[in-house]
Amino acid sequence: AKSFARYSARYSGENATDQQNLEKLLHTLRDVPDDKRQARFHCVLVYLRHAEDPTPIVCHGSWPGVITRQAAGNGGFGYDPIFFVPSEGKTAAELTREEKSAISHRGQALKLLLDALRNG
Repeated sequence: AKSFARYSARYSGENATDQQNLEKLLHTLRDVPDDKRQARFHCVLVYLRHAEDPTPIVCHGSWPGVITRQAAGNGGFGYDPIFFVPSEGKTAAELTREEKSAISHRGQALKLLLDALRNG
């Protein structure tokens, strides 16, 4: 079985659009109850000082959410319109760029990497 995470951009096929991926995922999850629709985005950034770096800096960000039953919002990309962020009360697509950058998995990983580079 294919891992959804590894193939999320090609979930509906090699040349699928974000909209096609959203529709397929919502269709696949149509019978999944609301209390079982938890999701989580992950981002791992690895910084190598050189090609043979034995101690790269590895930073991980994780962003919990819930898959909605319908899309909401026009911002972002990918699965943002169906990724509901409970702490914000809206989908990732409804967040401003600044709000999303402050709490997303990518924003978390980048902050950790920048802190690591600044501190040592």
